[in-house]
Amino acid sequence: MKQILKHSFEAVSLLTTNNGMLDVTVVPAVDQPDWIIPSSLILSVEECSEHTERYEWKEQAVAVFHLLPRHQTPEKMIVLEGNTSAHRIALQTAGELRQLQARISDVKDIDLPEYFIKTGDKIDDVDEHVQEDVVLSYLFQTVMIDNTLYLVPDLDKIAYQLVDLER
Repeated sequence: MKQILKHSFEAVSLLTTNNGMLDVTVVPAVDQPDWIIPSSLILSVEECSEHTERYEWKEQAVAVFHLLPRHQTPEKMIVLEGNTSAHRIALQTAGELRQLQARISDVKDIDLPEYFIKTGDKIDDVDEHVQEDVVLSYLFQTVMIDNTLYLVPDLDKIAYQLVDLER
């Protein structure tokens, strides 16, 4: 009998692996390292060229988190599974998604380089509010794989902030 794995949306779920391999999708981001998210969380990738705060997906309005500035034209909407159907979110980005498989031992935790951290802006209660333009407000961990920096976002925090603030 095959064991049933419980789904977890927390960023730690990135480490849920099969045979010691990480199966992630690289999502392009602007002014920060590209994101890596568990491929199994992706429900849909659709073309979208309009900047929006809500995305209609299968008769559900999904909150949107933007990985590019407002003046840049988006290309894709990536709908992600949430802890509940109400906590599904979408990522709006431009560029090609890439699949990546890596051994856990090849993933190195590193500090976010200072040039990705906004200076001059005082951030109050960073842990309380997700701000799209402030990487530290949703950063779970920065990692390096094959000499490339990636950001592991706190998807759970993003989902709960975006959805719960709208209620």
